[in-house]
Amino acid sequence: MEEQIIRTEYSDLMQKSYIDYAMSVIIARALPDVRDGLKPVQRRTLYDMYELGIRYDRPYRKCARIVGDTMGKYHPHGDSSIYEALVVMAQDFKKELPLVDGHGNFGSIEGDGAAAMRYTEARLQRVTQEAFLSDLDKNVVDFVPNFDENEKEPVVLPARVPNLLVNGSDGIAVGMATSIPPHNLGEVIDAAKAYLKNPDISTEKLLKLMPGPDFPTGGIVVNQDELPAIYESGTGKIKIRGRVEVEKLKGGREQLVITEIPYTMIGANIGKFLNDVASLVETRKAPEITDISNQSSKEGIRIVLELKKGTDTENLKNLLYKKTRLEDTFGVNMLAVADGRPETLSLKQILEYYIEFQYELTTRKYRTMLAKEQEKREIQEGLIKACDVIDLIIEILRGSKSIKEAKACLTEGITEGIRFKSEASRKRAAKLRFTERQATAILEMRLYRLIGLEIQALLEENKKTLQNIAEYEDILENHESMTKVILRDMDAIKRAFARPRRTSVENAAEIVLEEKKIEEMPIVFLMDRFGYAKTIDVSVYERNKEAADSENKYVFSCMNTGRICVFTDAGRLHTVKALDLPFGKFRDKGAPIDNFSNFNSSEERLVGIGSMEDLKGKKLLFGTKSGMLKIVDGSEFETNKRTVAATKLAAEGDEVLIAAPVDGSEQIVLQSREGYFLRFGVAEIPEKKKGAVGVRGMRLSEGDSLEGIYLYHAGTEQTIEYKGKQLVLNKLKPGSRDTKGVKVRGQV
Repeated sequence: MEEQIIRTEYSDLMQKSYIDYAMSVIIARALPDVRDGLKPVQRRTLYDMYELGIRYDRPYRKCARIVGDTMGKYHPHGDSSIYEALVVMAQDFKKELPLVDGHGNFGSIEGDGAAAMRYTEARLQRVTQEAFLSDLDKNVVDFVPNFDENEKEPVVLPARVPNLLVNGSDGIAVGMATSIPPHNLGEVIDAAKAYLKNPDISTEKLLKLMPGPDFPTGGIVVNQDELPAIYESGTGKIKIRGRVEVEKLKGGREQLVITEIPYTMIGANIGKFLNDVASLVETRKAPEITDISNQSSKEGIRIVLELKKGTDTENLKNLLYKKTRLEDTFGVNMLAVADGRPETLSLKQILEYYIEFQYELTTRKYRTMLAKEQEKREIQEGLIKACDVIDLIIEILRGSKSIKEAKACLTEGITEGIRFKSEASRKRAAKLRFTERQATAILEMRLYRLIGLEIQALLEENKKTLQNIAEYEDILENHESMTKVILRDMDAIKRAFARPRRTSVENAAEIVLEEKKIEEMPIVFLMDRFGYAKTIDVSVYERNKEAADSENKYVFSCMNTGRICVFTDAGRLHTVKALDLPFGKFRDKGAPIDNFSNFNSSEERLVGIGSMEDLKGKKLLFGTKSGMLKIVDGSEFETNKRTVAATKLAAEGDEVLIAAPVDGSEQIVLQSREGYFLRFGVAEIPEKKKGAVGVRGMRLSEGDSLEGIYLYHAGTEQTIEYKGKQLVLNKLKPGSRDTKGVKVRGQV
C-alpha cells in the first residue's frame, strides 16, 4: 500500500493531543461522578471486591490480592493509585462514611502512612454492599467493556447514598481541581427528601436541614452566614476552628486541651501545629505555655498545653487561632462530572442529579423485577392449569416418542404420532395451548408437586406474584408511588447508617488578638564561634562577664525590642528580631542564628554583627578582598526588611572582609595574600553611601588580593600570627592609603 503523507500544523496537532489527554485525566481519573460520588479508581476497586465476594459478612482478604485483581481487570494505571484509593476509603478520619473495612495498619490521623498492601487486609463495609452494589444484578446501570474488552464494568455504581456530598471529594485534574467537604449522612438525606418534595426549595431552607459540612475530625465552622452563598455558587471558603477546652488543675492552675482539629490539619500539619506552638513559646509570644504534649490515641485527638498560674486562657486561645493552623480555611470547589462533562455544581444541582439518578435506578430496577415476576406468573399459571389436566398430560407423555413430540402437543395441540387411550383424550389434547415457557416447566416438573399441599402452596405463590406485579406496575406507572419507594429507601439508609453530627456550625466573632505590650529592657547578645546565638539579662551577664567574653565571639548590649544586624561576605545585611532569639540562662546553648534570619552559614560567611540601635550613631568601615574601602553612616542600615544589600562589591568574586564600627581614631592594617602589609589611619578613608564601591585602600599586584584587615587604637598593642610567628602590628612602618605597603618576611 502506498504511503500517504498528511500535512498538518504542528500547533494544531499538539493542541488536539493535549485536549484529548486533559479530558482523559478529567473524566477518567481525577474527578468524581455526580451520581455515585466516586472516581473511576474507587468505583473499580469496590466493584472488584464485590466480584471477588469480599463481602462485609465474610473474612478479610489481602489488599495485594484486591489491588492486583483491580489492576489486571479494570484499572491499568499502577498499583500505588489503587492502593491509595483503597486506603483512603477505609480511613474514618478522612471519610464521613468509610466504604471499605480495613484490617491492619491503614495509617493515622497524624500522617503515618498505611502498611504495605502485602500486610493489610480489607473487605466491603455493610453500607457499601447494601447501598452501592446490591442492585447490580437488576440491570439498573449500564456495563461497558474494560480496557482489553475481556471483562465488563459498570459505568456508575447504583448508589442509593448521596455520596458526593456525604464523603466529599478532592482531586487535581488538568486546569481544574475539585474540593468538596464531607457532610452528615442523615442531614443530606433530609435535604434530599425536602428537595424531592419541593424542587423549588431555597438553599437557605435546605441549610436548615443540612447546616453545613460535617467533618470526621469535628471542629467548628465559624462563618455560617457565608454558607448560603457558597452552596449557591459551588465555590467559596469555609473557616474552621479546632475545639479547645479549659481543664482545671490542682493549685488553681489550668491547661488547654485541644479535642478536635480542623479537617485541614490532618496528617503532617498536626506536627507543624506543635512546632508552631513551640515557636510561639521560644519567641516569648506565648510565655504562659510551660509544656506541650500530644496525647492523641485511637480514642481521639488530645493535645495538652500546660499553662502558668493566672494565664488569660481566652486571649491565649485567640493567639493560637490567629498564629497557628488551629483556625484554617477549607476551599470549596464543588466540581464533578455531570452528563459526561466537568461542571461546578450548586447544592441544589447536586441534589437534582442525585434525585434524577434515583428515579432512573428505581425505574430500571422495577422493570427488571416486573419482568421476572411476569415470567414467574406465566410459569405458575401453566403449572396450575397443568394440575387440572394432569391425567391428560401424563397420557401425552407416556404416548410420546420424544420430548419434542410432547412439547409440540402441549404448545400447539399437535397429536400426530402420540398414542392415546381414547379418541376423547386426543381431542382434548388437540385443544392444549401452553406457552413455550409453561411447557418447559411442565416437562421439568417433579411428581411431588402433585401433592395437595404443594398445589395449595403454588396457588398462594401465584397470588403473591400477582400482588407483586400489581405493585410494580403501580410504581412504574404512578410517579407518586415511585416517589414513596425512593423516600422509603432513603429512610431505611438513614435509620441503618446515620450518626450524630460532629462539626458545630455557628457565627463566631472575628479573632481580636490583644497582644501584650512587651516591656522594653536592655539585654546582652551572645554568639559563640559556631554561630549559636542567645540573649540574656544584663544582671546575668554582669555575674558571668569573664566567662561570657571568653567563650563567645560576639558580645554586645541591645534592647529586647530591637534588631540585630548580620553583615556577610556577600555584601548583604540580614536582620534578626532580638525577641525571636532564645532568652534564658547563661549556660543555655542557644540556637543557630540561621534559624531566625535569611542568613545561611553554608553559603555566606559572617563578617560583622551588631545592634541596629548602636549603628544609628556610628560609622561603619567596609573592606573587601579587592582592596576597596569606605566608611558608611550607620543610619543607612535602618530597615524592617529581613534582607537588604549592605554594600556594592567591585567585581564578581569580590568579598567583604570586614564590617566594623569605627570612630576615625583607629589605625587600620591591610594584609595581602603575597605578604604585603600597609598601615595607615582610618581618618584617610572617605565616607561614602552604602551603594558605592569605595576607594582603593592598597595597591595590589596583579593576582594579589587582601586576606586580612585589622583595626586597633593607638596606644594599644595588636598582635597577629603570621607564618607561625607573632607579628606586632604597631611596629609596622606607617604608610598612606593607596600605596603598596611593605613586604613582611615573618620577623617578630
